[in-house]
Amino acid sequence: MADDHKANTVEAPPESNGSNRKGSLVPKPIDLDYVLTNELGQFGWFQLRNILLVAIPIIMSAFMSEYIFSAAAIPHRCRIPECGEDGKSHKYEPEWILGAVPETSSGFASCERFTPRNVGSNGTLDYCPLTLFDQSTTTGCEGFVYDRDNTVVYDFDLGCQDWLRAFAGTLNSIGTLLVLPITGYVSDRFGRRFALIISVFNLALFGLIRAFSVNYTMYMILQLLQTTFGAGTFSSSYIFAAELVGPKYRVITSATSSSMFAVGQVILGGVAWLITDWRYMIMALHIPCFLIIAYYWILSESVRWLLSKKRYPEAQKVLETVAKVNKTYISEKSLEALMNPPEPVSAAEKPGLFRTIISSPVLLRRVCTTPIWWITTTFVYYGLSINSTSLSDTMHLNYILTCAIEIPGYFTAVLVLDRIGRKATLSTGYFLSAACNIVFVFIPNEMTVVRLIIFLLGKFGISVVMTSVYLFTSELYPTEFRHTLLAFSSMIGRVGSITAPLTPVLMDYWHGIPSMMFGVMGILSGLLVLTQPETLGTKMPDTLAEAEALGRPESKLHRNS
Repeated sequence: MADDHKANTVEAPPESNGSNRKGSLVPKPIDLDYVLTNELGQFGWFQLRNILLVAIPIIMSAFMSEYIFSAAAIPHRCRIPECGEDGKSHKYEPEWILGAVPETSSGFASCERFTPRNVGSNGTLDYCPLTLFDQSTTTGCEGFVYDRDNTVVYDFDLGCQDWLRAFAGTLNSIGTLLVLPITGYVSDRFGRRFALIISVFNLALFGLIRAFSVNYTMYMILQLLQTTFGAGTFSSSYIFAAELVGPKYRVITSATSSSMFAVGQVILGGVAWLITDWRYMIMALHIPCFLIIAYYWILSESVRWLLSKKRYPEAQKVLETVAKVNKTYISEKSLEALMNPPEPVSAAEKPGLFRTIISSPVLLRRVCTTPIWWITTTFVYYGLSINSTSLSDTMHLNYILTCAIEIPGYFTAVLVLDRIGRKATLSTGYFLSAACNIVFVFIPNEMTVVRLIIFLLGKFGISVVMTSVYLFTSELYPTEFRHTLLAFSSMIGRVGSITAPLTPVLMDYWHGIPSMMFGVMGILSGLLVLTQPETLGTKMPDTLAEAEALGRPESKLHRNS
């Protein structure tokens, strides 16, 4: 047994962090990260091939946001039966319309009309006299005429039901919350590859069926089902990309994965621009997703998952393939160590998570703070994407630009996180986004270019935050509770993405409400970031005491001379 334990460790040199004061050698376990760093290569051809393969389903995972276009608002007005209108596809703006519908600052009213006089005669589609209407009183619509016929608003007659229309986006976000335990179970029980393939298959299947919806209830139910069973596509793909790269390349891999999602959003905007009918647009997006079934034979299973499930022959085969493709090697000693991991030492009875949080004021403050960051991040991020379509008449171009600006935002975070620190990066991102959103409210509509630039800068700022908040949150919590509290923050953060699709409707009350909300939330979170200690150059806390000590001199990493 002693020999087995020795085979599973390497001796840390005296100058490393693993040495004690006398310079004695401390055994360090041989794990997959050690093998990647010292033998297989942290980022070789095998890892590059994996990332290129999973980039495709990551791009496809963005297609679930197509409700932004398929359930987009359409200009509409009351149908006027007295003028011969008997359906919803008549001319939207006939010459006589202002005699039948009240005038507004943006044209004419969408949800009310002048009361008919019941004079016993009617007009026609070409001629409709003012005498048919009492222009001193108004009444609600009994039916609607639409400017376009390319979204569900026309097909399912959703005129003046903006809250119901926007609820499709809310159901989409609720599904992304419900999918978390499902994907986690499938991934841990049946493997990462199976979880990825089944997620993309569900995304494609429910998306395709939704293209044949016969009413809005069916459309919304399928929207919820698609995200509940298919939104695991991104996380499953991300795991594939991240689990086999070395520690040095994980941040850049994360930024690349996020950038691929942004590319998917750009493609979504382009397809919606080219294929205007919502049913054909959905089909064009989702039918190619079925090709991912071929990944069952193309992708190798995750080595980390195979090792965790003690499926050592399969893990060894994959490791040898990695070595062959990367033109590196894996030693017999390392293989032996990975195939015979040391038995975990049973820990003494420790207090539960809830009791630990209550008994630690430092941890309690963080648990109350980090979820607010996440709520703000998802609320502003998704809110800006959704509201971008109302910037001007070129809704598709606005959406594409708003999504494309995310890519430099992600890589800016990668470049500055290790230079100016986590707090400065995160708070600057929040404050920049907040300032842009508040300024945006007061820019006149005529200054379209300035409005677009300020709007894009706001999205750039929140994209920097999106990459940074995950890292900073994980570094504030001790190892034993890190995953749980990070997941808790992320789960509470879904409140932001669930409410974001409803924000465009608030513009009916005042055009600046959504942007002002984004700005206030950004300022609040930016200030809350400043209440936490800087984690750059500190040891990742393993214990509660180390987490509480963050920001003090003893938490800094020191190099022995």
